Amino acid sequence: DMKTQTDCIYDHMKNIGPITPLIAFEEYDCMRLGARIDDLKKAGIAIEDRWVSHTTRSGQKKRYKEYRLA
Repeated sequence: DMKTQTDCIYDHMKNIGPITPLIAFEEYDCMRLGARIDDLKKAGIAIEDRWVSHTTRSGQKKRYKEYRLA
């Protein structure tokens, strides 16, 4: 019984907590987290997001979205 990336991402948010693009890639080989979140929203699942800021080792500021079940 193979789970889809969308199933894995939903399970992650339900059982573990918020998910970010890096977690989605490292844990589930998902390079398009935004698209999978959109699939879940279209299926009627309420999801909240927020922008998170991060400074890299080289001093660059990066922003990415973190998603959680509403």
